[in-house]
Amino acid sequence: MTATSTPAGGVQASATRGIPPASRRWAARLPFSPWHLVLVPATLVLIFPFLWLVVSSVETSSEALRFPPLLTPHVLRFGNYSDALHSAPFGRFFFNSAVVAVITVAANLVLCSLAGYAFARFRFLGRGALFAVIMATLMVPFQITMIPQFIITKWLGIHVLAGVGINHIGSLILPNAATAFGVFFLRQFFRTLPLEYEESARVDGASRLTVLRRIVLPLAAPALATLAALTFLDSWNNFLWPLIAITSTSHMTLPLGLATFQGAHQNEWPLLMAGNVMSLLPMLVIFVVAQRYFVRSVAATGLAGT
Repeated sequence: MTATSTPAGGVQASATRGIPPASRRWAARLPFSPWHLVLVPATLVLIFPFLWLVVSSVETSSEALRFPPLLTPHVLRFGNYSDALHSAPFGRFFFNSAVVAVITVAANLVLCSLAGYAFARFRFLGRGALFAVIMATLMVPFQITMIPQFIITKWLGIHVLAGVGINHIGSLILPNAATAFGVFFLRQFFRTLPLEYEESARVDGASRLTVLRRIVLPLAAPALATLAALTFLDSWNNFLWPLIAITSTSHMTLPLGLATFQGAHQNEWPLLMAGNVMSLLPMLVIFVVAQRYFVRSVAATGLAGT
């Protein structure tokens, strides 16, 4: 009698054909594919700059300037962090960055949800053309639009925001209150949700806004968390627009403040590295908290057609 192999067995046999028996037994004990071991040296290469940054933040000035870098300092100077906080108004920079990032995230979640739901569910004249125009803005570099954006933001700050002008943290929030990527991202996710829930609520007399608030948004929690994390990281790391819009130290965000700190303390590299480490901590926390939503939302978003 001839034994027939299952499809899974055939695939496994073809995958292990030509491999010595000892190697097969060793590979079977691993909880992952042996090819994943190639990622170990790549991970070390990617981690090395971050490790260098952290080690340099607790070194002396002479040790930080050595090349090749000294990864085992003789004395750990944790006082570099307190010195960095006292050498520049880092507390104010952190506060400004936090205010800008939090308000920008909240505005994007509200406005992009409304716009994305409208593009996903409503049928109106010119919907496809308007959506195409919004998507086309993603292909325009910021260097082309920064002068018109500066003029529009200045006009809005003077005539609409009661004379606030351009040199204010509000000028960092207003241009990024809604983004084309956020509209596209949520629109694609909303298109993956089944219509039956919304239709049932509409039959019961719920309005479109009630359906969005009580049914659609709870189902879209992974997409909202992903958009919030990406928007926060982008706002926290934004440098070019604050460099154009902000001139006073009291309104500077953290990336811009670190740039001016570097210019004022060119020889104090440990203090600059300590400031960079402190600026990375909120981003690491946001990424760790929201990372479990990334794959779920991005995978679901890619299923819907345009």
